[in-house]
Amino acid sequence: MSIKKFITLSFAVLMAIGMLTACSAKPSENETPAADEKVAVTVTVWGPQEDQSDDNGRWLQTMCDNFAAAHPEWEITFNYGVCSEGDAKTNVTTDPAAAADVYMFANDQIPDLLKAGAIAELGGSTLDAIKKNNSATTVNTVTYDGSVYGAPYSGNTWFMFYDKSVFTEEDVKSLDAMLEKGKVAFPLNNSWYIAAFYVANGCTLFGPDGGDAAAGFDFSGDKAVAVTDYLVDLVANPNFVNGDVSTGTDISAFFSGDWDYQKAKDAYGDNLGIAASPSYTLNGELKQMKAFAGSKAVGVNPTTALYAEHPEIAVALAAYLGGTEAQQAHFDSREVIPTDININVGDNALAKAKMDTMSYASIVQPLQANMGNYWTPAQSMGDELVAGSVTHANAAEKTEAMNASLNSSAVQ
Repeated sequence: MSIKKFITLSFAVLMAIGMLTACSAKPSENETPAADEKVAVTVTVWGPQEDQSDDNGRWLQTMCDNFAAAHPEWEITFNYGVCSEGDAKTNVTTDPAAAADVYMFANDQIPDLLKAGAIAELGGSTLDAIKKNNSATTVNTVTYDGSVYGAPYSGNTWFMFYDKSVFTEEDVKSLDAMLEKGKVAFPLNNSWYIAAFYVANGCTLFGPDGGDAAAGFDFSGDKAVAVTDYLVDLVANPNFVNGDVSTGTDISAFFSGDWDYQKAKDAYGDNLGIAASPSYTLNGELKQMKAFAGSKAVGVNPTTALYAEHPEIAVALAAYLGGTEAQQAHFDSREVIPTDININVGDNALAKAKMDTMSYASIVQPLQANMGNYWTPAQSMGDELVAGSVTHANAAEKTEAMNASLNSSAVQ
């Protein structure tokens, strides 16, 4: 039996037992009903240091206290551990049974966490809430082989910074309009970025939602060649710069993520504008650029004693920490940009741009094992475009060669 099936079956059995015990079991003649008796449990929660510091309002502790107060039927004692989202895979899989009951992780770790049996599938009302409160792309970031394995709370993607003294809010909806008014920098030879043009015109990585391993990469045919032809012209445009705002002078827009916010602020000052990536015009049609996207999420460890006895508590806590109330508090305490579409971010342009990107201007970066076969061929195409060795005359040949390279080991 596979790990996934084992976890799913175990979860279903345990939940059924829990529901029967809580809702339908009757005391024997010799037992005294204990309607007011609380379930006493200890819950271990791991999260980043920043979420537990006094400077940021001890977000994690505060949210757990709020959760406990909302569930008087459970007498919960919390144990906290420091573990960043990026370190979760290493720390949790080293000894899953001794790890946290609930932890925060980066979505690209799901396959490894599953191999270790250290992350539980989410379902029922928890899954319904995740799907209701997040974009399809955000949900896909925590989906693997058709199942959801975490409650997402912040996205990881890129978007556009621009100079509002050069471009209007209408201008930044169209890359072509922007190129008529000022210099635009884009890292075309960076694999994480170049896919945005191809995906916009129907090219896919492991199917339309990134979940079909057998589908491999589809960067072939007229749809892909047309994009390569567009990029040949883009590179030739005198207002196009390969790179970012530091690559040259008078660059009025560039593409990056929230990690480069200060760089953008230094470059544009009070004129800083931030928006999701624009569309570009291909053969008379607008094509929305789509960035790769990932997320940070809250997961449940199915190997611990708590899960064995009270899986409903672990799942409920994970759902709460990744839910609307906690995400709003996360944003308010230290500006962790949410994924929940119900969050009020006010006039925070950075947050709005990132949330817009997760909503309509991105695709999930696939979690497939053969995703590693993408990066080098994509970078090579970008390098050749920037160097001028890809032309209209050989665009079809170069595009098909890239697709062949992508799929040389993509389907096993």
